[in-house]
Amino acid sequence: MNLEERIKSFALLGENLRKSLNVSSATDAETDHERSLLNSIIDNQQNKNPWFTPENVRKALCEIALKLTEENLIRWTSSYPGLRLPANPLRVGVIMAGNIPLVGFHDFLSVLISGNNLLAKASSKDNELIMYIGEILCSINAGFRNRIRFTEGTLSDFDVIIATGSDNSSRYFDYYFGKYPSIIRKNRNGIAIIEGDESDEEIYRLGTDVFSYFGLGCRNVSKLYLPNGYEKNTLLKHWNSFSGVIRNTKYANNYDFNKAVYMVNKETFHDAGYLLMKEDGRISSPVSVLYYEYYESLDSLKRHTELLKEKIQCIVGKHNIPFGKSQSPDLCDYADGTDTIDFLLKKN
Repeated sequence: MNLEERIKSFALLGENLRKSLNVSSATDAETDHERSLLNSIIDNQQNKNPWFTPENVRKALCEIALKLTEENLIRWTSSYPGLRLPANPLRVGVIMAGNIPLVGFHDFLSVLISGNNLLAKASSKDNELIMYIGEILCSINAGFRNRIRFTEGTLSDFDVIIATGSDNSSRYFDYYFGKYPSIIRKNRNGIAIIEGDESDEEIYRLGTDVFSYFGLGCRNVSKLYLPNGYEKNTLLKHWNSFSGVIRNTKYANNYDFNKAVYMVNKETFHDAGYLLMKEDGRISSPVSVLYYEYYESLDSLKRHTELLKEKIQCIVGKHNIPFGKSQSPDLCDYADGTDTIDFLLKKN
């Protein structure tokens, strides 16, 4: 299977998803059946994982569907001339996280678009969706059936490993997979830089970066940097439309717990009724909490964030990722800044 065939297959996968998600206007009987099946899977996720609401699952699927066009795939892969050269496929073990829906899809895509074989261990919290997508891809191009394997057991018989998890799990991964070529990812979070002259619309869009997927994603903004004297209510008055997150039981439990801890410890925080804002030097905030910190100048802030780059997944702001786009990465936006395609090409 050459690169053109792989691109065409993933482009057809994107088209299939767009039709099933009703992004397109297709109404044929086959599409109606696929749409009904996908809607059933979407609705079922919340029963398995209360964080995976239909809205969040649909959002994740739509982001993938809209990115998988032939034009996007050609533009992305054209940066890697090595993808067109003949090579023996690698057996790539991939351990997927399960913090937000389909968080492992980019690794799935990178391994297969580069002509390699995928041995995936999906998270028990998020296995049905990725396996469903894998089945669609195989129905589009049967050549992928021998290239995709999911396992619930221990990974074995692989050439390289890609593992995503927490700082704690990364130590486990290092211990067990240290002798293999690997990409091992740890905890990272998104930050946002407020300069003080943002429009109301930009502040509103920042709310999407904070609240989408309940803030569970590594690209969600968990920390704000505010200019000295900036009033927090400038943000909150534009975020009322996100207050519905508190109706999710698991989110509400986190909110109640963190609020109780801060009150018992007599810590200073601001309670918006659905979000706790706390001045804190750390990057990674708990669910339902948004950390913030004041800065004196953009130059000093740049030096500060450079020291924390190993903890930062992405930066949102007027001169970085546009407000509202942290959870809409392009195909070339790699987790932890490690180019997965380049890694695989060098190991092949």
